[in-house]
Amino acid sequence: MPTDRRMFMKLAAMAACSRCGFAVSGDERFIREASFYEKLPYQKTKCKLCPRECVIDDHERGYCGVRENRGGTYYTLVHSRVCAAHIDPVEKKPFFHFYPGTLAFSVATAGCNVNCKMCQNWDISQARPEQVHADYLPPATLAQLARDNGCDSIAYTYSEPVIFYEYVADSARAARAAGVKSAVVTGGYVQQEPLKKLCGLVDAVKVDLKGFTQKFYKEVVNGELKPVLEALSTMRKLGMWNEIVYLVIPTLNDSDAEFKGLARWMKTELGADVPVHFTRFHPEYLLKNLPPTPLETLERAKAIGDAEGLHYVYIGNVPGHPAENTYCPKCRRIVVKRSGFTIEGMFLKKGKCQYCQQEIAGIWKA
Repeated sequence: MPTDRRMFMKLAAMAACSRCGFAVSGDERFIREASFYEKLPYQKTKCKLCPRECVIDDHERGYCGVRENRGGTYYTLVHSRVCAAHIDPVEKKPFFHFYPGTLAFSVATAGCNVNCKMCQNWDISQARPEQVHADYLPPATLAQLARDNGCDSIAYTYSEPVIFYEYVADSARAARAAGVKSAVVTGGYVQQEPLKKLCGLVDAVKVDLKGFTQKFYKEVVNGELKPVLEALSTMRKLGMWNEIVYLVIPTLNDSDAEFKGLARWMKTELGADVPVHFTRFHPEYLLKNLPPTPLETLERAKAIGDAEGLHYVYIGNVPGHPAENTYCPKCRRIVVKRSGFTIEGMFLKKGKCQYCQQEIAGIWKA
């Protein structure tokens, strides 16, 4: 997910301007004290950002590879250290109920706090900051770039925004001051305190729920399911707009029991209005031995979600499928018609179905 040439030139020019008057050079530009950690005896630190709670010796890094203990003080090494930048349709994230039809200025740094065997951006998520090209893009400059390029939002995406938390938080503040929204695309593997603080700064969060069993998380993700479910429940209680993506992987997380368990949990814990996208898997990274997800499996997952009473169940990575559209849960007419990432028609008025005036859950621009 490299920065394209045109965007690289913009970033280089903006970064040059932002450095004027500052006597800062090299990697020092990217270093900030971490926000969530404990100081321990013998110059050790304990990270309190994600559920791993890495205990780090002096001059060592945490699991994510982007946080380092220096003399008993814990630092992020990726503040403003952007290794991927693109302008995307917000539907690509995917967000279907958050400013549909608009553009998102999408950024990422290196690093991740899990190691998903199906990761499509493994070249940056599993890399250390020194291993990938990056540009200096401070928060105010990022917000200005987003606004100047007609983007209604900044999306923190591609790798894992939790591990570049401080940059997300500072950028979300700058974006809000500039009239730009912030949307986070995450695995949701985060502790409660940083999550709650982040929810006060951003406008929407899409969670990649990798599977619905601890076995899957342990063997395929190298993480845990419980903290992700707790994060989703917390965000919902705080009123954060959420959407969920469930990448359906043949033989690994594609059973009816998992689909039904997920749908029932969502309805009980989150409510029927949280969208879920059952998305087609394509062989990638460490799972190239498996085939793409059969369409019948995705349609079965959707049918189960519908039967369990979820209002907005989508099929992803199948361009042209009718389940790309948003349907009114009351009259069942199309209120947002899509073709891939393109909006072909919107039949909403102030967030309500124009046919029956049923309120459609989401954050709508008009």
